[in-house]
Amino acid sequence: MTHDEDKIKATILYNLRRKKIIGGVHTHYDTLKRGFPSPLGKDIEKVAKKLIKEGFIITKPTSYGLQVSLNKERLADIEEIITRTIKIKF
Repeated sequence: MTHDEDKIKATILYNLRRKKIIGGVHTHYDTLKRGFPSPLGKDIEKVAKKLIKEGFIITKPTSYGLQVSLNKERLADIEEIITRTIKIKF
């Protein structure tokens, strides 16, 4: 994973963690792209899919689109990634 991808990964996790979107609380999948420059769209999509595959983000399909939240079982790992990459502690 490149340095940029690590930063995107940490930022996505940080944004969800900051808003306490954990476990039973969900947000729309498209909100993961918010706050990033639009040319990064494809990279963000790729990193988000990787985070889902790695189990950091859990998905919940609904009739009104895909919802996502942080996996509360992996919260310690998530916070460690955020702290290591973008130097923000919780």
